[in-house]
Amino acid sequence: MKRVVVGLIGSGFISRVHMESYKKVYGLDVWVKALAARTKSTRDAFAAAYGIQDVYEDYTDMLKDSEIDVVDICTPPFLHEEMIVTAMKSGKHVICEKPLTGFFDDGGEDAGNVGHTVPKAEMYKKVLSRLDNIKKVIDDSSSIFMYAENWIYAPTVQKSMRLIEAKKSKILLMHAEESHCGSHASHAANWKYTGGGVLIRQGCHPLSAVLYLKQAEAKARGEKIDPVSVIADCGVCSAAVRGDERKHLDLNPIDVEDVASVAITFSDGTKAHILSGDMVVGGIRNIIDVYTNDSAFHCRINPNDTMTAYHGSEAGLENVHFTEKLGTKQGWQYLSIDEEAARGYVGEFQDFMECVASGRQPMSDFKIAYDTANIVYAAYQSAQEDRRVHLK
Repeated sequence: MKRVVVGLIGSGFISRVHMESYKKVYGLDVWVKALAARTKSTRDAFAAAYGIQDVYEDYTDMLKDSEIDVVDICTPPFLHEEMIVTAMKSGKHVICEKPLTGFFDDGGEDAGNVGHTVPKAEMYKKVLSRLDNIKKVIDDSSSIFMYAENWIYAPTVQKSMRLIEAKKSKILLMHAEESHCGSHASHAANWKYTGGGVLIRQGCHPLSAVLYLKQAEAKARGEKIDPVSVIADCGVCSAAVRGDERKHLDLNPIDVEDVASVAITFSDGTKAHILSGDMVVGGIRNIIDVYTNDSAFHCRINPNDTMTAYHGSEAGLENVHFTEKLGTKQGWQYLSIDEEAARGYVGEFQDFMECVASGRQPMSDFKIAYDTANIVYAAYQSAQEDRRVHLK
């Protein structure tokens, strides 16, 4: 059985999701041999919990291990570009969490307020330069780049893709949404760490899935279809509530948006709408509605009704997982039976490990990562300037 050796960078929430998904890869022997993370306490606890052999403070030391085939980057996005470039140049295959990159810090005195002080058109220009830099490194490398966008591998999205391919349907309109009641990460409140707010942090998921389905349609029909323009609106809805009214919301945006709406026009004249918000209580809302010339698909990643349950009290359920960011386990609830599989993580890492073992390209590739970042920053410019922005 072919062995794939992994080096993981980061020991936060998403690293744990990745580790649980590696366990479910079949047909290959996957060994997460090494972990690199800056904080010793969390690094050591993570390595002990998952039986990881080697630990490093500096990821560049981990890259010197010739046995490692692929590096899995699970760090905040402001670190992604440097890590991708360094790992690629060291000859490693690379998995990178979303978003690929963004604009983070202009180096000025008011860097902690960069989301309010730097024009979005300037951000967009600099992000395109970053994307082109990463693209050149990937193009010049024999290593494989894999974009860790789990929505592409969600069973509902994959089934939609196969139906579109079979019938060669023309997608006319898509509506997609990821909304939460806030973020696990404290750094999500600051543009300089995340590259934006809810759009880049959550909206990137449905956006990438929409782009993936349009690529599948174009390939099936023998057409070339690209996103060409966006109209967007962003804001801070949570400013309308204060004090005790905010107790159900896990957010405190400093210079980022907590709601975003983006309308995309494609080169064939068709449309897609992306919605993301940080003020949606009751668990994660992950949906895609696809309307074609001869079909309609309603994809319910979260919540779905595979299982519903009612409890009159939460007592005794403290350590039982229902679904992410639920808020309460009392009353009627939609239970996620296998969250890693339903949200695409299991299929994602099956694909990635097969890519490393065989040398083929992944379903979630650099083009999707590039187009997603391109659209996100065009959308930020559109929202600030209150106009349609054509993609560069």
